[in-house]
Amino acid sequence: MLPRRLKIILLSAAALTLVACDPGKPGDYDVIIRGGDVYDGSGNDPIVADVALAGDRVERIGDLSGFSGTTEIDAEGLAVAPGFINMLSWANETLIEDGRAMSNVKQGVTMEVMGEGTSMGPLSETMKAQILERQGDIQYAIEWTTLGQYLEYLANRGVSVNVASYVGATTLRVHEIGYDDRPATPDELERMQELVKQAMREGAMGVGSSLIYAPGNFASTEELIALVSVAAEYDGSYISHLRSEGSRLEEGVQELIKIASVTGAPSEIYHLKASGRNNWHKLSTVFEMIDAAREAGLFITADMYTYTAGSTGLNATMPLWVQDGGHDAWVERLQDAAIRERVAAEMRQPTREWENFFVDAGPENILLIGFRNPDLRHLIGKTLREVADERGTDPAMTAMDLVVEDDSRVEAVYFLMSEENVKRKVAMPWMSFGSDAGAPSAEGIFLESSRHPRTYGNFARLLGKYVREERIIPLQQAIRRMTSLPASNIGAFQRGELREGYYADVVVFDPARITDNATFEEPHQYATGMYHVFVNGVQVLRHGRHTGATPGRVVRGPGWDGWL
Repeated sequence: MLPRRLKIILLSAAALTLVACDPGKPGDYDVIIRGGDVYDGSGNDPIVADVALAGDRVERIGDLSGFSGTTEIDAEGLAVAPGFINMLSWANETLIEDGRAMSNVKQGVTMEVMGEGTSMGPLSETMKAQILERQGDIQYAIEWTTLGQYLEYLANRGVSVNVASYVGATTLRVHEIGYDDRPATPDELERMQELVKQAMREGAMGVGSSLIYAPGNFASTEELIALVSVAAEYDGSYISHLRSEGSRLEEGVQELIKIASVTGAPSEIYHLKASGRNNWHKLSTVFEMIDAAREAGLFITADMYTYTAGSTGLNATMPLWVQDGGHDAWVERLQDAAIRERVAAEMRQPTREWENFFVDAGPENILLIGFRNPDLRHLIGKTLREVADERGTDPAMTAMDLVVEDDSRVEAVYFLMSEENVKRKVAMPWMSFGSDAGAPSAEGIFLESSRHPRTYGNFARLLGKYVREERIIPLQQAIRRMTSLPASNIGAFQRGELREGYYADVVVFDPARITDNATFEEPHQYATGMYHVFVNGVQVLRHGRHTGATPGRVVRGPGWDGWL
C-alpha cells in the first residue's frame, strides 16, 4: 500500500501531465499577467514572462504574445509570485466576522494556517458553551463540532483566502481532561489519539501545541509524543509554541527535537525568539541546535514575525498554578487577598519554573491593547506601568485587578526581543513567516480594540524593511520562504509555487513600494504596494482594492481521506 504523501505526489504529477498536454488556444485564458518579473517560489532568480490563468490553475508561463485573456494585467516592472502563506494565523474568529481577510490580502497572503495550541475543533458540548460564554466583540453561533467541519463552515460562508489548520493539543486536552493540572489517564490519552486520527483524516496538517499557557503547559512530553505519533502515521507534522522562549529556551527547543526524533514527524517552532534581554544571547545556541538536528536527518524548521514585540494576554505575567482549573477558577483566586500576595511575589521574581513576561518585559514595556469591558477601553494604548501609576497601585496587583475587572486575560503587547536577533532570524534559510494575528479589516467592530501592527504589516515589513532597505536577504529568497517553503512544510498539495498545473494563488506587487504602515500607536493601517491578488484563479485584490470575492477553499493535509 502506497504511503499517503507518495499518493499525493503521484496525483500531482498526473495533474501536471494533463495540463502540459493542453497547448492552449488564443482567447482561452481567463487571465494573462503580462511582462512581470516572475518569481516561481523556488528561490531562483526571476524571469520576465507572461503568466496565464485558466479556471483555478496556472495554465501557462512564458511568452504568450500570441494569446489573449479575458482579463489582462500589465505587470512590467512588478514582481509576480505565488501567494504568501501565513504559517501562524489567528484568523479563526475574524474570518467569521469578515471573510475578506483585508489586513492580510492587502499584503499578498492567500492562505491562513491556524491551530497554535487551540483549534476550532474538536469541540464537546461543554466546550461550545464555554466558547459562547467567553465571546467578545465578535459574536457567532457554533455550527460545527469537528475541526474539518469548522474549516468547511468557513469556506461555505465565504472567505477570500484559503484556510488550513493543525489540531490543537490544548483543545484535545480540554476535550478529554478539562483545565486541571494532571496527567491524562490511559483511557483519556487513547481518546485524544482517536481525536487526532479523526482530525488528520479530515485534513488537519498535524498537531499544534502552545506550551507556556495553562492548560497546554500541563501536558508532558510523553503525552505530546503520543499525540504526534498518530499524526505522523498520516504524514502529518508537529508545530509548537515552545515550553519556554526565555529562561529555558534551549530546553524548549530540545523538547521539540526529541518529539521529532521519537515520532519522525517534521517539526516546526512557532515564532522563534529569545525573550528578555538576559536571554537574547541564547539565539546562537538555538541556531546551532536546529542546524545539528537537521544535519542528523531531522526535519526541523521555524517561523517568525518581523517585530521585536510579541502579543498575548496578561495571563503570561502570572504563574500557572493560579490558572489551574480554567478561566473562572483563575479569576476567583485573584480575588483572594492571600493568593494575590503570593501571586504578586512570584510575578516579581525571575524564575525557571514558568514563562514570566512580567519580569522579562517589565510593566513599562507591557502595552495594553484589548478589553472586553467597554468601561476599560480608555486604557487601550497605555502601559501597565502607566495604569498602575494612575491608580496608585502596584503593577503586579494592577495586572490582577484588570483581569478581574475585564473578566478576560486582557490583551497586551510585550516588548521582549532585540532588533539584531530579528535580523539574524530573517537570514535563516529554514525560517518561514507568520503574523500570529487575526485578519481583520480597518473598520467596524475591529476598531473597538487595538492590535499588534504585525496584524497589518508582517509580510510587507519583511519585503520593505528587511529585503529592500536592510538587504538581509534577496527578494527571491524572501518569496521562497513565504511560499514554497511553508507549503512543503505542511504538505499543501500544488500550492506555494508558480508552476503550470498548480493552483492559481498569485500576487503582483511593486518591490520598490511595498511597505508596512501599521504602528504600535496606529495599528489599523493597511500595507501598500500590493496591487493584484488571485486566490484559486479569482481576483480578490485589483489595483490595491478588494474586489469582495470570496474564493477561498479548505487546504487539507496529507492524511485527508479524500486523497485515498
